[in-house]
Amino acid sequence: QVQLVESGGGLVQPGGSLRLSCAASGFTFSSSAMHWLRRTPGKGLEWVSVITADGLSTRYSNSVSGRFTISRDNDKNMVFLKMNELKPEDTAVYYCAAQDGGATMNAADYEYWGQGTQVTVSS
Repeated sequence: QVQLVESGGGLVQPGGSLRLSCAASGFTFSSSAMHWLRRTPGKGLEWVSVITADGLSTRYSNSVSGRFTISRDNDKNMVFLKMNELKPEDTAVYYCAAQDGGATMNAADYEYWGQGTQVTVSS
């Protein structure tokens, strides 16, 4: 069956870094764009970043551009999100999601979702 399993979340001080990982199985990973999104109680679901299936193109939300980097390893069926210069407002549950046949910023277009990993930025 399809699985997306996030890991790497935790508690970090402001200005610190974390690297999230998402392990995929049960679908054709190398044909899917991969997204990271986050959810907070106050702001709801926010799209964060996408990487195309071939890994050649990436996009970021304005709130994380310049601080976060998305990457993927199609041999290992994994996608990553390196988060630098973390701020308290980055505190959220982070999800990876897979999209076949496109790379839109519309969460309704994504076929598969992980269960999320908590990131807390606090001193």
